[in-house]
Amino acid sequence: MSSPTDLTAPTAPAGAEAELPDGAEPFGLGASPRRSDALPKALGIYPYAADLWAEGLLWGAVLRSPHPHARIVSVDTSAALAVPGVHAVVTAADLPSVPAEDLAEAPADRRGVADRPVLADGLVRHHGEPVAAVAADHPDTARLAAASIVVEYELLEPVTDPEQSFTCPPLHPDGNLFRHLPLRTGDPEAAGEIVVEGLYQVGRQDPAPIGAEAGLAVPRPDGGVELHLSSTDPHGDRDRTAACLGLEPDRVRLVATGVPGATADREDLSFQVVLALLALRTGRPVKMTLTREESFHSHTSRHPALLRYRHHADAEGRLVKVEAQILLDGGAYAEVSAEALAAAAAFSVGPYTCPNVFVDAWAVRTNNPPAGRMRGEGALQVCFAYESQLDQLAARIGVDPVEIRRRNAMATGDPLPTGQAVTCPAPVAALLDAVSTAPLPALPVDDPDSEWLLPGGPGGAGDPAAVRRGIGYALGMVHMLGAEGEDEVSTATVRVSGDHATVICAAVDAGQGFATLARQIVQSVLGVSEVYVAPVDSDQSVAGPSARGRHTWVSGGAVERAAVMVRHQLLQPIAANFGMSVELLTIADGKISSYDGVLGMPVTEALEGKELWATAQCRPHPTEPLDENGQGDAFVSIAFCAMRAVVDVDIELGAVRVVDVTVAQDVGRALNPRQIEDRIEAGVAQGVGLALLEDLRTEDGRLLNPSLTGYRLPTALDTPEVRIATLVEDRDVVATFGAKAVSAVPAVTAPAAVAAAVRAATGLPVARLPILPEDAISA
Repeated sequence: MSSPTDLTAPTAPAGAEAELPDGAEPFGLGASPRRSDALPKALGIYPYAADLWAEGLLWGAVLRSPHPHARIVSVDTSAALAVPGVHAVVTAADLPSVPAEDLAEAPADRRGVADRPVLADGLVRHHGEPVAAVAADHPDTARLAAASIVVEYELLEPVTDPEQSFTCPPLHPDGNLFRHLPLRTGDPEAAGEIVVEGLYQVGRQDPAPIGAEAGLAVPRPDGGVELHLSSTDPHGDRDRTAACLGLEPDRVRLVATGVPGATADREDLSFQVVLALLALRTGRPVKMTLTREESFHSHTSRHPALLRYRHHADAEGRLVKVEAQILLDGGAYAEVSAEALAAAAAFSVGPYTCPNVFVDAWAVRTNNPPAGRMRGEGALQVCFAYESQLDQLAARIGVDPVEIRRRNAMATGDPLPTGQAVTCPAPVAALLDAVSTAPLPALPVDDPDSEWLLPGGPGGAGDPAAVRRGIGYALGMVHMLGAEGEDEVSTATVRVSGDHATVICAAVDAGQGFATLARQIVQSVLGVSEVYVAPVDSDQSVAGPSARGRHTWVSGGAVERAAVMVRHQLLQPIAANFGMSVELLTIADGKISSYDGVLGMPVTEALEGKELWATAQCRPHPTEPLDENGQGDAFVSIAFCAMRAVVDVDIELGAVRVVDVTVAQDVGRALNPRQIEDRIEAGVAQGVGLALLEDLRTEDGRLLNPSLTGYRLPTALDTPEVRIATLVEDRDVVATFGAKAVSAVPAVTAPAAVAAAVRAATGLPVARLPILPEDAISA
């Protein structure tokens, strides 16, 4: 670790992944090797940013706004500076004025990237927005000093209803509308014999990572700074930090530490920049570890949504026209609201065919907490709405919920409402058949020993006679990689020396298992069992953010191409010696063999005394922005999922227990079956959390429950048994190894499936998430 200051942590460098010594471990693609970070994480010795230390360390703390909307009249830092042990206090005035051209990659106001300031400058636009920061010699001193900063506010009326954003005065110089996306396909005069309508709401779900945000900044002799963060986008964070500080990117180095959970952006911009600014101001290392409450204020959450739908169908239930209005609350700053809106509009009909689609989708600014990236952003909200509509349509025409979906199921070659043909495998009907024919779980036995199986558990379930079982179905879809012209690229280097290989790729393993996959790729291509994945930092070539399943495809593709180039270097002289082409040699089970069986050489023997390396890039085919009518080839590929949820509902108390979730998923190719099953189970758990428990509540823009006691997460007792009915392996020919991302689509589908099951058990409409007890009480 190149740094002007020695850093120490409990074990080896965070992010390092090396081959386990167990020689019997499964090998290569298609196997399910054990993650090499699994044991240290289970033992609690895996190093994270919160574990780092440096000589001369100072501690940082942030003062946050107690108001959702206010004008800053004055900031008095004198009391904080007078606290013994305080070394620096910074406000927006201490950030450099950055020329606009230096922020061209992300247009900004004077003090931040995009539309979000690093520290509030003149106005605060949401509760918890950073206003000032302190560096001191002890964390308690830093927090005490931050609390002693006197800020005079002129309170302004907060706008918390997204529908008011259209008519209220601008909350920001950029206005209140992040994006309006109209989608027009087919005949606006088309109508069906049967029409069903619905108004649906989705609440604010927080990623609630297991570890709160933490980081360490170390000043460099050249006037730059080195950041140690649990970043999921090292180069993006480096570039944004450098731009806000008025530095060249090469004077900021970001080292990715272990990521303690991430299903969204790991840190907001202000955290990184403030940390670096304090280190530069004091000339000493500065560490910051957020409290759980600060963590809720610091990162973004899922977009709350209001969705109005009208489905037209013929007498057989086949869709004729879908009309929708979709409103996403983006909160105070833009973040990824435009991207989320594109997914919501494009997938507004779901994995179903419909010739006429008319959608208006908006993402707007409010004084609520900022919303951002979270598994299936945009796609999840509309999945709940269109699946609820399908259930309503099935009830109206008197057919089974499975049958109504089967009659409308999309297939490969069908168009999206955006006009883009679905060229990837779309086995929607097969997935639906797999979950609908899977065995159902047994009914709970009505005896005292089985009380815990009922909703509410022992002492919480009312009369067992009031418990009703419901079965619900849902289909979901998500896009993979970036959309609408976003350039996706990743670079990787593979080095082989003797009997081991090293992979250098700036793709952060945020829990999705990329480091394990990289090992498997090199093992399969080169036949080398010992593979080390180097820790990630911004001195490596760009790999992009850990989002939308892109590292399996893009970074995995780069690793494969580099490994194939090394393979050619290895085999070329051997083939020449035997007078044959490289294509006639194979590597399998650690041995190089010729087509005719004459050659059978261990890979380790062929590599003895050699050092080979290659660097390669992977860039998927380009996409294009949606036009003024929502048309265009905006997505690289799509993944699909079918789900059946079984719930027990106490219809007198409104208590719900999810008994079983059965999943059939389109994975392209199962590169690591056990890891896929783990990711599906995690996605289901997150979806069940939104369906029944998770709601980051606000009142007049203020967070009401920013804690793990107030914000309810599903525990092991709330998470159902998750069964995999099938993993459909229809390979996507344009994807690396033919594989599709697996984490997001079960999280997208599970809330709709649980809602459908509660609807079936109670006979109630269930039109909002999370489902509250009053939504499940039936006479």
